[in-house]
Amino acid sequence: MDTTQSDIDRLKAEITDDFDEELEMSLEDDRLDLIAENLPDGGGSHQGLDRKIYFRELFRLQHELVRLQDWVVHKGLKVVILFEGRDSAGKGGAIKRITQRLNPRVCRIAALPAPNERERTQWYFQRYVQHLPSAGEIVLFDRSWYNRAGVERVMGFCTGDDVEEFFRSVPEFERMLVRSGVILLKYWFSITDQEQQYRFQARIQDPLKQWKLSPMDVQSRARWEDYTRAKESMLRNTNIPEAPWWVVEAVDKKKARLNCIAHLLNQIAYGDVPHSEVVLPERKRHEDYERHPVPREMYVPEAY
Repeated sequence: MDTTQSDIDRLKAEITDDFDEELEMSLEDDRLDLIAENLPDGGGSHQGLDRKIYFRELFRLQHELVRLQDWVVHKGLKVVILFEGRDSAGKGGAIKRITQRLNPRVCRIAALPAPNERERTQWYFQRYVQHLPSAGEIVLFDRSWYNRAGVERVMGFCTGDDVEEFFRSVPEFERMLVRSGVILLKYWFSITDQEQQYRFQARIQDPLKQWKLSPMDVQSRARWEDYTRAKESMLRNTNIPEAPWWVVEAVDKKKARLNCIAHLLNQIAYGDVPHSEVVLPERKRHEDYERHPVPREMYVPEAY
């Protein structure tokens, strides 16, 4: 089939639409910053990364993520990436950018709710194990088994003995994963006290973001130092050679996303995967087929 100028224009429109998706998310960040800057105390605004540089690098890195995804499938790799950090540290934004262009059948997110009554009686790691990847899969944990070392410990949802047992068990658990062939990466997103205050204030004022502030999140402001002590203890006890922690400076959200993705790509050796040429077959037509119109009342009204 010959490619016409009309086909080229439509392809450009599709590519632009893909870029607009990221632009929409970026504008959402800007709106949140504007709300916080207009708060009485002025918030914690800072000079962010130039938008043109950000988009150029993000799209380049996302292209590399697609290559990595193809390699993971081709080689049957099993990849687990943990995202931890304080509330509002930017974990979700980084995860969105990583998964944005990837196949959800290959790369999926595990964001587990609080354990139910049955799960509370299980071996602690049991409910996480069922979300681990099979060959050719990538799983991103938006918070993970490290809940025990953080929110559960600080909020009193587990005992001191539970925490000590966790610190004894988790290095062996992660070594078992690595020995079984799992590639395990652990990221801690780090922000300052002032920056968290700024982001929380913005969310309180923003009706589109208020859902992100749970009662547990609000409590984390009052318990900043408790969470700091818990984080320091967690990093000290669980930073093992087989699965080290990597700290992402996340006060600048755009830089944090780019730095995290670039680092992730450098941790897994990957290359090009040979692809056979895709040839679109001719559409088959049948003389006895007659297309019947769909009743107009079944269409969504065109409000735009």
